[in-house]
Amino acid sequence: MAFELKEEGYKLKDIFIVVGIPEATYHYHIKRLNSEDQDKDLKNKISELFYQFKERYGYKRMTNELNPNGLVINHKKVYRLMKELGLKCVKFTRKLRKYNSYKGTVGKVAKNLINRRFSTPFALQKLVTDITEFKCLNDQKLYLNPIYDLYNGEIISFGISKRPTLDLVLGPLEDAIQIVKKNGTVRTTIHSDQGWHYQHKKWRQHLKKNNFFQSMSRKATCSDNAAMENFFGIMKQEMYHGEPLVTYDQLKKQIEEYIDWYNTVRTKQKLAGLSPVEYRTQTSQLAA
Repeated sequence: MAFELKEEGYKLKDIFIVVGIPEATYHYHIKRLNSEDQDKDLKNKISELFYQFKERYGYKRMTNELNPNGLVINHKKVYRLMKELGLKCVKFTRKLRKYNSYKGTVGKVAKNLINRRFSTPFALQKLVTDITEFKCLNDQKLYLNPIYDLYNGEIISFGISKRPTLDLVLGPLEDAIQIVKKNGTVRTTIHSDQGWHYQHKKWRQHLKKNNFFQSMSRKATCSDNAAMENFFGIMKQEMYHGEPLVTYDQLKKQIEEYIDWYNTVRTKQKLAGLSPVEYRTQTSQLAA
């Protein structure tokens, strides 16, 4: 109100009496209005990163991302600035029936060798796998089978199919075996649920032939494969939930792009703020 009265030609001393504010307060606000936004560059950087990461990062992950860029800043300030900018990582849910490949004992059930020990200091020592289901347009479905390295959280191979066939799991397994042969230094254990694919004779023979240990969750115990379930949850939250249904081919492309981004760009606090591939590359260089 004081600023409007001044614009209309009233004297400042009269304005202070009418409005009831000290002269110092008036000049303080005038100075703030005339000064540049001190956080302009930081806001621009936050906006740039927010859209670079496809609007998937909230203020905590944004804070972690700013620090490697030379901007050491408190997460509370990042929260405030993102709120001012209207940048919000919105969480959606889409109800899905969890894919269940369990058909009873149709082959051989292995012991639970991992036993919820979801960490290892050695690359390719402990791998986990599972199948998840997505809905597509025209009542189609897409099935994804990734193989995940517990060392750095990297998806080392994966298969995508319209049907949950045996080839959906054998293809990624063969890719993982070749990677282990080329880069592995310890004997590998691969963990799954008790789905029929993993009880199948061909799966078990392939593991035995290549000196892989087989491990399985206990029946109906999702927490025994929590690392894989966690990846599925993150992936669907960041690139699937809240998005319109698309065709099978479109979703296949989106998943392929997401997994590449997840491996090479998406940072993790437990990996010292590095992406899975960056962490693997740096640790292998240190070991050399």
